[in-house]
Amino acid sequence: MAIEIYMNFNGNCREAVEYYTEVFKTEEPKIMTFGEMPPSEEYPLPEEAKNLIMHTRLNMCGSVVMFSDIFPGMTFVQGTNITLAIVSEDLGEIKSLFNQLKVDGTVGMELQETFWSKCYGSVKDKFGIEWQFNYGTGEM
Repeated sequence: MAIEIYMNFNGNCREAVEYYTEVFKTEEPKIMTFGEMPPSEEYPLPEEAKNLIMHTRLNMCGSVVMFSDIFPGMTFVQGTNITLAIVSEDLGEIKSLFNQLKVDGTVGMELQETFWSKCYGSVKDKFGIEWQFNYGTGEM
């Protein structure tokens, strides 16, 4: 299990990733855009979202830092655009931590299967800390 940092950007994620890649002398990251997501009739993808970064990650000073642009229309507040991500290959651990942190908190997304994970969810705990939960290794 690992707790990793997830930073969100307001349309300038690619610029930030390129900057941090240079500063921290990391390998070029694999980048997934919103346009690469499987299409959904229920949630059509707006044109302005297609080239925005959905997910990428860098190894910076021995820590994994993940990055994403926010989806168009979502609220962005600079300075509070960081979440903590629990990445684990222990499904029981993910469920236990999620269920504990959601008490008196707000669930953003119930634990569920997604196209990138057999179990993913998010919650804001009672102290206002945003948590993401991802079953697997976290590798893209």
